[in-house]
Amino acid sequence: MTAAHSDDLQQPIRHLGQLRDFLLNGARPRRHWGVGAEMEKLVVDAETGEAASFARIETLLERLAVSEAWQPIREQGHLIGLQGENSSITLEPGGQLELSGALCPDLFCCRRDFCAHVNAVLEAARPLGLLFLGLGVQPFTPLRNIDWLPKSRYGIMRRYMERVGDRGHNMMKQSAGLQVNLDFSDEVDCLEKLRVAQRLSPLFYALFANSPLLNGRPSGFLSTRGEIWSRTDRDRTGLIPGLLDSQATLDSYVEYALDVPMYFIQRQGRYLDMTNERFSFRRFLLEGFVGHGACLEDWNLHLSTLFPEVRLRPHIELRSADSLPPGLSLSVAALAKGVLYDAAARLETERLFGALGAEAFMDIYRQSWCLGLKTPVGRHRLRDLALEVLALAREGLVRQGPARDRGQDETRFLDGLDEIAQSGITLAERLLARWNGTPAQRFAALREHCAFGPGTPCSRPSFND
Repeated sequence: MTAAHSDDLQQPIRHLGQLRDFLLNGARPRRHWGVGAEMEKLVVDAETGEAASFARIETLLERLAVSEAWQPIREQGHLIGLQGENSSITLEPGGQLELSGALCPDLFCCRRDFCAHVNAVLEAARPLGLLFLGLGVQPFTPLRNIDWLPKSRYGIMRRYMERVGDRGHNMMKQSAGLQVNLDFSDEVDCLEKLRVAQRLSPLFYALFANSPLLNGRPSGFLSTRGEIWSRTDRDRTGLIPGLLDSQATLDSYVEYALDVPMYFIQRQGRYLDMTNERFSFRRFLLEGFVGHGACLEDWNLHLSTLFPEVRLRPHIELRSADSLPPGLSLSVAALAKGVLYDAAARLETERLFGALGAEAFMDIYRQSWCLGLKTPVGRHRLRDLALEVLALAREGLVRQGPARDRGQDETRFLDGLDEIAQSGITLAERLLARWNGTPAQRFAALREHCAFGPGTPCSRPSFND
């Protein structure tokens, strides 16, 4: 979002065209396109693997806050995040630590940002006995034993989620994902990317499945996170069917968002709870709420509370991947950039998935977090599509040219995915194969599988500068 656009957020909403224009204001010329990565990590005790208390995580943030690079974010007297010049460190409701990196011109820039973040966090965490896991769901600690982050908006959300699904609290406190943010040049480009990104959702669940455990036992899913999200809130999660239509426009996204029930608006630093009634944004525009009319800041806030597989606010955000081990954390961005920033790769990817009927596609989508790359796709499996899409992504990255700053080849960020796709065996299945023995042996296997340790973000040969 541009600074000028940010200054306009207090503007009252007088017609629906403003909502569409808000989204379209995210458009950027291709020469300015970037890639952003939001990486969530589970914070656990280094000896037991149990979820760390909020008090210990707050102490970690306090240690990081001594750097002049970060400005503390406090609420209710607690430190709940850090804001940098172009990036931020925030906490999810159960204390999951998230880096929202700067929008970078290439994947090597993303990697430098990521490595600097992880190394700083590891140094601050070492004396506190904390460990970080690149895993999609908290593996050991029951929901009731995980602290809630003291953030007022989460209080409103948690009460509402109890009414609309049976896994909302699991999503908030136990899950961790990896999101990628991408740019678009105009409305046509935006809708094409949204459509293809939605088509890729089952592949992302399958290829990046990395959450087979819950409460210390196999959950029955390869991406338990996918199952949790599917049972959180049907109004604001999953796919947006209207955007799969080649005739969709930005108005299609606006119409979807207008009818999602609102959580709250913010006035004078306070959140006003709107969940006692089914108060959609459309109704808010017509009636107002306790004397307050709608402004663009309310629209921006509402868009941040929608959680579909692919979100627009106004960058395009892909949200289906589980949190991953450090060596694979940038593979999601590489796959997304390779396919969605290259017209030929995007067109061929859409052809691969577009040949599926709507019902068949939805069946594949729903099975992807259960069966992973073994999900049936006609006479084939999702593994076969994964191999084709990986090849298209690699070709797409080559056509986009080397990374701008030092002429480096971005295809190396896909290297770790090839063996997964060729074997058809997901990270989740590999972890399950080692999930035996004593609790100490299982935790040791978990650490080897996905823990962040000294040097791990940059240790894979394919990531070396």
